Amino acid sequence: MIELIKNPNIDFMGKRMYAFIISGVIVLVGFFALFQIANGRANLGVDFAGGTAVQIKFTQSVQLHDVRVALEQGGLKDFDLQDLPSENKVLIRVKKQEENLGGFTESIIRTLMQKFGDKKPVVDSTTEIGPKVGSRLKQDALWAILYAIIGILAYIAFRFKFRFGIGATIATFHDVLAVLAIFFIMGKEINLILLSALLTIAGYSLTDTVVIYDRVRENLKKYLRDPVDVVINRSINEVLSRTIVVSLTVFLSALALFLFGGEVLHDFSFAMLIGVVIGTYSSIFVASPIVILLGKKDIRAKK
Repeated sequence: MIELIKNPNIDFMGKRMYAFIISGVIVLVGFFALFQIANGRANLGVDFAGGTAVQIKFTQSVQLHDVRVALEQGGLKDFDLQDLPSENKVLIRVKKQEENLGGFTESIIRTLMQKFGDKKPVVDSTTEIGPKVGSRLKQDALWAILYAIIGILAYIAFRFKFRFGIGATIATFHDVLAVLAIFFIMGKEINLILLSALLTIAGYSLTDTVVIYDRVRENLKKYLRDPVDVVINRSINEVLSRTIVVSLTVFLSALALFLFGGEVLHDFSFAMLIGVVIGTYSSIFVASPIVILLGKKDIRAKK
């Protein structure tokens, strides 16, 4: 692995109390955002808030961007698009509106006819997404994140020790709450795309944490007389170049998606950009210090 920093000797554990204060604020804001989302007081997407799904069929293929521009110029707001290119269809999902379904679909067709009259857009199907369905999806999304975190706890506890599992779980939950908090504060839409990004971030954060934990475990066997915080500091410094290189690689990939991936991938890639930075931070300043915070006894492997 490329050594971006030659023989680093940074006292990460000496700064853990400052990190705990920063992370404490992040977690509090994250819990507030989670509470607001659970009570429907955030900018929820169609999947969670309910609305209408209209599938439009064209005689020829159309560009999703052109459909989006046409609908926005026609005054339509708060909608998601999904392309079905093999069937020349576009799925339009709109948040719950006051207009009746018949009049609403007619207004969409009129708008699209102005731009795509030669491709003869017609309504292929319509579906109402009720509030009960949105509430169920919202509940299932929260359970999905919870199950993922429980799985992480079990895996790390089995591979290392239970306190390592607690450290990795807290760090992962910290990352999820941080991204949720930023999306909530910025008023961005909370939808299933964000959920997929959160689960991806959880996996990335876990991978980064496991690399550090592996080196900690090796060094605990190697440096038997050194204090635990010194061993953990040394371990983080030894894999610091690897951490920076991998994080930078993922960040640049997410940045490419953010800049060139189009509207559909915009929120996903934005969440990934935040998640990579927060995940790298938490692997160093949250996961490892938690192990020390839980006590230094019985952490070492037997001779």
